[in-house]
This record gives sequence, structure tokens and C-alpha cells, in this order.
Amino acid sequence: MKAEIITIGDEILLGQVVDTNSAWIGQLLDSLHISIQQIVSIPDHKDLIYHTLSEASRRSDLIIVTGGLGPTKDDVTKETIASFFNTTLVKDEKVLEHVKSIFEKFGNGRAMPLMNYGQADVLACSEVLFNDVGTAPGMWVEHEGKFFVFLPGVPFEMKFLMENRVVPKLATYRAKEAIYHAHVITMGIGESFLAEKIADIEDELPSHIRLAYLPKLGGVRLRLSAVGTDFESIKKETEQFAERIGKRLSDHLVARKDVTIEEAIVEEFTRTGLRLAVAESCTGGLLAGSITSIPGASAIFDCGIVAYHNRIKEQVLGVQEEVLRDYGAVSEQTVIQMAEGVKKMSGAQYSIATSGIAGPGGGTVEKPVGTVWIAVSGRFKTITQVFQFRNDRQINIERSIAQALNMLWKLYRQDSVES
Repeated sequence: MKAEIITIGDEILLGQVVDTNSAWIGQLLDSLHISIQQIVSIPDHKDLIYHTLSEASRRSDLIIVTGGLGPTKDDVTKETIASFFNTTLVKDEKVLEHVKSIFEKFGNGRAMPLMNYGQADVLACSEVLFNDVGTAPGMWVEHEGKFFVFLPGVPFEMKFLMENRVVPKLATYRAKEAIYHAHVITMGIGESFLAEKIADIEDELPSHIRLAYLPKLGGVRLRLSAVGTDFESIKKETEQFAERIGKRLSDHLVARKDVTIEEAIVEEFTRTGLRLAVAESCTGGLLAGSITSIPGASAIFDCGIVAYHNRIKEQVLGVQEEVLRDYGAVSEQTVIQMAEGVKKMSGAQYSIATSGIAGPGGGTVEKPVGTVWIAVSGRFKTITQVFQFRNDRQINIERSIAQALNMLWKLYRQDSVES
């Protein structure tokens, strides 16, 4: 089964609202072995809605539409799709009573606005997908051998309807083709260098297995996607290729499943009983935040100190006054003492320290904007590295975080071998 996702709303195209619905639906459909053909966002405009539905129905078997079902005049989706299916809108009494009950409960005694009666209007040719958690119902339409699903754009309402109304119906129409994804997560190697290292393996991939390179700051995620009729067979074959790639890239390998470097660190440190502390200057607490945003981080994270001012570096982390005077805050000597100071203070086995000139000002000839020193202290040694990013402030900070995590992972891997 091939699927297409359409999001409707001027606010999405203007950037006022981020379309998280499509990503969520895409992941859900992929778990059901339903292949996504296209995702498109369009304004709430009659001609575009009509045209997009027509084109989608030519390409795909399942078309899921979110947004445009509100009660205000700018929402023209209902009347447009009624025209598309050559049908009418009818009042659903069950939905109307539900909408009224919500206003009675939360309306503070005010009468329900007349426009909200329109939320009970549904396509005469549709099966109503009752919305227990909101006022706008979903609709399921089978038309000329294709399946159309119309859902409200509010994320929690959309998710409720997908999980409780749409997925059970899709179970009846499961795809004949199975889809399987395998992942190889790497850090510390660029996309082009990585591609060169595995070129021969990539050349051996059969036509039903595709390799995607998904780069981000500090690393590259590889995704092998296979399509076939026998799920267990394509899973075994795809995993064999992924295993070969993982071994080839062992020096840069983070994980053989789809996780972030932060998730890998939390999982591995939890498994091995290790703890982490960080001391930050130029990254301003965002490094600690990247770790603590992961569920379960409390099992491995001891503390994060944002030592922006030199006084805090001295008084809290134990950086020597003469080190700051002779070498400056942005120096190898300073980040070593920051990392070892926070590790000693916390009792953690590993620590990270960052100090740099994020910009846009503050640079010198010797230390231009984008100069960042990072130290990682482990069970047996402390390592350091200087970077010259020279980008804008936000990218400099993001690159600093990515490189700090990369250094931590490499040191942990080295320590694991030595121990």
C-alpha cells in the first residue's frame, strides 16, 4: 500500500506552525509497512486542495489529510472535498451533541457560537471517525478504490484518531509488500569519506535495498531500506549488509540502531554503571541539556556547571588563577582543569569541559571567533582538542556540542578496550 500525506493550512507555509503531524504519521505508517510516496503542505485554498487530492489519488492508495476542518470562514476544506467526491455535507447528530457537551463543560455558561455547529457537518459519503478528545471529527472515505482520511490538525486530536480509529481500519488492508529499515549511526567522519570507505559494499546492494546518507552536525546516519514480500527474509538480508557496514566503520560506529549520540551515551553509561559531569562556558548549559533531555539521563548524569565567568571557573571548578592569567579562559590548560575539577567535585568517571569564543564578538588575531577548546576526562586520561569553527554563534555552539559528544564517545570506546 502506497500512502501520501497532505497538510492544509496557511500557518504551516508561513512558518508560524511547524508541521510535526507529517513526521509522526510517517513513522506510524512505516511501522505498518505502508510506504510513503509524498508529503505536501498546501494553503487552505479550494483549487489547490482539489488539485492536490486529484494528483495524490493517481499516485497512492491511501491519502491522509490533516488540517482545515475548523469552524472559521478560512477553513474551506470541507466544502472543497464535498465537491471533490461529488457529495454533500450532512449534520451528524452524535457529533453535534458531543460538541455541545464540550461547550457546556468548558464554556463558562456561554452559549455555543453558531459557527461551531458546522463542526458536526460531515461528508455524506464518509464514515465518521468520532473524536473523543476534541470537537472536529475525522472522516474516512473509500472512493474509486482509494482510501481518504481527513483529520483535524491539532496534534493530540490527530494522534488519537490515527491510533484509535484509523489504524484498526488499516489492519484490514495491510500491504502485501513488507518494508524493513536497518541503521548504522556514525560520528567523527564526513559523508564523502564515509561513502568512499563503504563504496564496494554499497555497490553490492540488490535493487530492493536502498542506502540513504543522513548527515547532521558531527555525524552521519545510514539507513538501509528494503522492500519485499517476505519480511523475515528481507530483514535478515538487510541486517547482514548493515553488519558489514558497521564493521567497516567500527572506528566511527556509535550504534546499529536508530538512536542519537545522546541516547547512545545514556544507554551505554547506564549499562556500564558510569556517570558523567560537564563544565561549560561557551555552550552555556546546552551540552548538559542535550544529555538531560533523554529519558533515563538521571541514571548517568551527575551535574552541569555553567562557568561563564572566570571567577566561577576558579572558585567552583578549581581552575588556577595563574592559568587563566597566563593562558586565558579559552585555552587547553583551562579546559583541562575545568574537566578534571568538575569530575573530582561530582565523583563521576567522565567529564566534559568547553570554553570558546562563540561570537559574533570577542575574537582576537590569536583566538578568532569560532575558536573552541574541549577537554574530556575519563577513567585513565584527559584528552583535548581545539576547533576553529568560524561560523555564526548558534552554529559554533551546536558544533561544539557535537564535537564534545564525539570526543566523549571515542574516549569511552578507548577506555573500554584498555580496561
